[in-house]
This record gives sequence, structure tokens and C-alpha cells, in this order.
Amino acid sequence: MILYFLCFVLFLVGLYGVITRRNVIKIVLGICIMEYSINLLFVLIGYVHDGVAPIIVKGSTETNFVDPLPQAMVLTVIVIGLATTAMLLAIAIRVYRKHETFDIREIKNLKG
Repeated sequence: MILYFLCFVLFLVGLYGVITRRNVIKIVLGICIMEYSINLLFVLIGYVHDGVAPIIVKGSTETNFVDPLPQAMVLTVIVIGLATTAMLLAIAIRVYRKHETFDIREIKNLKG
């Protein structure tokens, strides 16, 4: 149960970074931390104590299998998250080249 709580705390750390930071790069890092906390939660949901991989072999008597669906979802989320992070960083670089700052308040003031 404490691991689920730690996932929630990790999510709150990322949310705190997104809400309170003015630097675009730090905001992107906060989003990544939130994403990783959700991934960790999915892995914990799929965990089965003393479970084995769901590979059925002829003559096997194992009945305690790990649920592979959360793991597959996490792998998909990792790929999508990587693409999202790359896109966010590309946008941050474009904004930096245009305004020469990563501070979102200064960027908002320059908009006119």
C-alpha cells in the first residue's frame, strides 16, 4: 500500500514542478515525473507476488501468472511519452530561439 502512496507523492512532486516553475525545461521535467509515476502505478497494479511470466508450456502446473496487460500498456506509454517529451523540448528550443529566454512569464509579456 505504501508503494501506491509513493506513486501519488511522486505525481505530486511532478505537479508541483509544473505549477510552480517558470522555466520551460523544468516544466517539461515535471511532466516527465508525472508520467513516470503513472507508469510505476501501472506496473504495481500488474504485479502478482510470486507470479511468473504468462508463458504456458506443455506440462506446466503454474497457475499464478503476472498480468501482462499493464506491462504492455507501460511500454506503449513509454514510447508515446518519449515522443511527447521530444516534441515539448523541440517547442522549448524554438521558443528560446525566438525570445532568448525559458521564463514563461517573460515570454507571455513579450507576446504583446
